[in-house]
Amino acid sequence: MLAWLLLALCLALTHFVALTQGLCTKDAPEGYKVRLSIVTALGPDAYQWNESEMFLFRATLAFAMRRHFDVETYDIDNILVCAETPRVSFWFVVTDPLNASQLISGEQVELAVRNSRNRINSAFLLTDKTLEFLGIPPTLAVPVEPATRPWLIVFGVVIGLVTAGILIILVSTLTKRIRNKKEVLEEETLENVYETEFPEAKSGTPNGGFIEDERNTQL
Repeated sequence: MLAWLLLALCLALTHFVALTQGLCTKDAPEGYKVRLSIVTALGPDAYQWNESEMFLFRATLAFAMRRHFDVETYDIDNILVCAETPRVSFWFVVTDPLNASQLISGEQVELAVRNSRNRINSAFLLTDKTLEFLGIPPTLAVPVEPATRPWLIVFGVVIGLVTAGILIILVSTLTKRIRNKKEVLEEETLENVYETEFPEAKSGTPNGGFIEDERNTQL
């Protein structure tokens, strides 16, 4: 009885493997080709691609599918890989967790990859240029929004210039008034000094010297 049970399990497993291998083929309609340039990206620190790295790739793709659909039913068994080459390129497809013979559409796989592209890249220390999903355009990084908005900066500069102009005008006007007041005070001081030294100029007292000269001139 046990032998028959083991035989049935082996036949089921063989049938499942044959079925899944037929789903993942080169140029599969719902599949994508992946190409990694590990040596180009990391140079002497490049790691060797092996079964463990492939396991990590399948795990990150399962994570991307879980995140995209917001479900926890995807596993590494749903990520099928085929047509692998020594230069680290391969094809992959994603099967439906509820039906292993049904593939997830390429559009959904693309969305899942794009949404988790940074997480996938960081898992392998690579970038969009060295971890390529052929047929899936790189995801542009979200632009960093400055803490201060540009219009607020421009507004601040304009207000600063206007304020500086007003201050310059006020200081210039005040300086001019002080200068004019100082000139008036200097003129009044000179007049007072002149009146002090020559009091007859202010009182109208005739100068004797000038009168005597006039008399001599008449004679």
